[in-house]
Amino acid sequence: MIISVASGKGGTGKTTIAVNLALSLDNVQLLDCDVEEPNAHIFLKPEIKEKIPAFIPIPEVDEEKCNTCGKCREVCAYHAIAVIPADKNGKGSVLIFPHLCHGCGACSLLCPQKAIKEVDKEIGVIELGTSGNIQFGHGKLNVGEIMAPPLIRQVKKHINPTRIVIIDAPPGTSCPVIAAVKESDYCILVTEPTPFGLNDLILAVEVLKKLEVPFGVVINRSDIGDDKVDKYCQDNKIPILLRIPFDKEIALLYSRGIPMVQEKTEYKEKFRTMFAEIEKEIL
Repeated sequence: MIISVASGKGGTGKTTIAVNLALSLDNVQLLDCDVEEPNAHIFLKPEIKEKIPAFIPIPEVDEEKCNTCGKCREVCAYHAIAVIPADKNGKGSVLIFPHLCHGCGACSLLCPQKAIKEVDKEIGVIELGTSGNIQFGHGKLNVGEIMAPPLIRQVKKHINPTRIVIIDAPPGTSCPVIAAVKESDYCILVTEPTPFGLNDLILAVEVLKKLEVPFGVVINRSDIGDDKVDKYCQDNKIPILLRIPFDKEIALLYSRGIPMVQEKTEYKEKFRTMFAEIEKEIL
């Protein structure tokens, strides 16, 4: 079973939910797919046992074979290739923009002159380890890299199908989130009862409907703000899986990198009950 934890906006408590759910269950693997700023390791303090470089294939042009026909530019959906046509002296060139390349391989496959080959470009690293009985993994995108989805997909290749897999997704509703949440059996959407929280929850709900991933909502800091998130969930028949109040003790534990279930043990049962509800819905 793969359960992703997402939210329309940052700072709602995704990692809090993912980490504490993992600590409340048995036979768990947690993958932190927020590769631009992973932070689940701060709370789980895993022993990293393996580091795997992550690469993306980018095109390299053999200028001796290339006749600047422009086919590579035409097939590149991401505008990562520019072609300067041959001048009166018969000289042209092809410009590659590696940061825009998604590594799809279309240019090398469809080049009529077979003038393009793919070379690996390192974009980050995948770190795997354990925290107690929890299998742990996360990705770290190299500074300056802008393409998170390829690294997220490579992190997900380490999913262990024999365990309950919890994926801590990036914030927002753009491509990195879709890459993380796609193919999940269920998604927990974490929100807060504020206008911003509701606005971004609505966006996240629409994404999950498109992906056809079942979902429910956790309301963090549930006793602040207003009741519009509750009304939205009721009107749209979205289950509210758990409410976590605005609690100074939880905030202090968080600031020290301590998961709430370690000190406030009553939450362990609440997370187990939430998981049982999810199981009931998808099995």
